[in-house]
Amino acid sequence: MSTTKLIHSLPIDPLTGSISVPIHQTSTFVQDAPGVHKGFDYARSNNPTRKVLEDTIALLEEGDAGFAFATGLAAIDAVLKQLEYGDEIVAVEDIYGGAFRLFTHIYQKFGIKIHYVDTTNADNILEVINEKTKFIWIETPTNPTLKVSDIVKIAVIAKAFNALLVVDNTFASPLSQKPLLLGADIVIHSATKYIGGHSDLVAGLVITKTKALSEKIKFIQNASGGILGPWDCWLVIRGLETITLRFERISYNAQKVAEWLLENDIVAEVFYPGLQSHHNHDVAKKQQKGQYGGVISFSLKQDTEEAALQIVTNTKYFKLAESLGGCKSLICLPSQMTHKSIPREKRLQSGIKDSLIRISCGIEEVEDLIEDLKQAIHKVNSINLVTA
Repeated sequence: MSTTKLIHSLPIDPLTGSISVPIHQTSTFVQDAPGVHKGFDYARSNNPTRKVLEDTIALLEEGDAGFAFATGLAAIDAVLKQLEYGDEIVAVEDIYGGAFRLFTHIYQKFGIKIHYVDTTNADNILEVINEKTKFIWIETPTNPTLKVSDIVKIAVIAKAFNALLVVDNTFASPLSQKPLLLGADIVIHSATKYIGGHSDLVAGLVITKTKALSEKIKFIQNASGGILGPWDCWLVIRGLETITLRFERISYNAQKVAEWLLENDIVAEVFYPGLQSHHNHDVAKKQQKGQYGGVISFSLKQDTEEAALQIVTNTKYFKLAESLGGCKSLICLPSQMTHKSIPREKRLQSGIKDSLIRISCGIEEVEDLIEDLKQAIHKVNSINLVTA
């Protein structure tokens, strides 16, 4: 979808002519008679501001319907609520820490079994999938090691076993990648990230491919009540108006920073799908339309948390914080922050080393970002020279 079509898909208020979508801050709606209303009866079930957001994200992802939730995890939870006791999930190995916590500590005790595999090789799925498998659950690229899975290949496997393919598209964004067009059944976004884009809200989105799935998620959304409020819906809508400009600049910055990191002596590995050296670059190039987002991860030759801490606590423009996808650049240490809830052995197995640093490039001048990392890395080199 072009920027022009995206911006002009947001409706002008027919009552006042307001060019900005109105915030309908209300709990209920007056009815002409019992059950006779203008499409809205109670704010948990629907809200005009939320409807604009949900319709817009469905249009952007080219799905049947969209649904807005209070957080990304609430969106994930709504999808999982389709499962029953005894059902199974085949999930991407280096899954987001919050999703791992939800799967392991909440849904496993309800009789849901999860198999974690490296989905960058689709054949690994065939080793564990069976007639009880209801979801194949992937993130592509993954968080934080930026592994890329082939959605088309995995969709073929899902259909052969009558399972649904769920794709967390947060790291690619709908501008770069449209999983539903590649064979997925459900797409999830943490709208906190690129879609909101200003680090001022938390939100989750679900987009469904078919009317039957839309009806299921709509029922769960209304029954469970984990909806996104009108004010936050308006903030996400505002973010959508500038996402094409932001994502283009962020992707440009990240590409340049990743290339610079690749040439740095202190760095052991750089993970960014836009690099030709990336293990899954060819698949990313096929799926992600030449824009690879703002997230880069890199590990250090001195593979210790102490060395990584010297970098993440000494940057000026890269702010030490969780999250990503905003206008301001962020930096974090996954082993102690975003993925701390995952056991160390499993983290290492997934490629999340103790020294792995994740950065999220913002829209600043790329020269400033590189200089910031350079001075922080210089501090590590200086410490090493003193201790040596």
